[in-house]
Amino acid sequence: MEISNSQFKHCDLITVVGRIDSATAPQFAEVFNSIMNEGRYKIVLDMEKIDFISSAGLRVLINSQKTCKRYNRGEVVLTNVPPNIFSALDLAGFTRLFKIFPDVLTAVGNF
Repeated sequence: MEISNSQFKHCDLITVVGRIDSATAPQFAEVFNSIMNEGRYKIVLDMEKIDFISSAGLRVLINSQKTCKRYNRGEVVLTNVPPNIFSALDLAGFTRLFKIFPDVLTAVGNF
């Protein structure tokens, strides 16, 4: 798994390539935690190149969303969600908890 983070004026963009499973979830969580520890709570996750996300990865997403939304500081939004990942998010009931955008430009423009 490869993770990159780009900081913009109003938000951060996290791009992940590969699988998010129990072995890579701690690294995935560390990226979110480092952004939030710097006081930035508006995060866009580009999921275009994610092949698989396990329950450990979903747990990182929901915990990050809770932290970002606390005190109305911001939120985590998703973009370029592949159909198989969308199905997993929908099955877990996460589609109601996250804003999902069709492309990065729209997601970043949301903030």
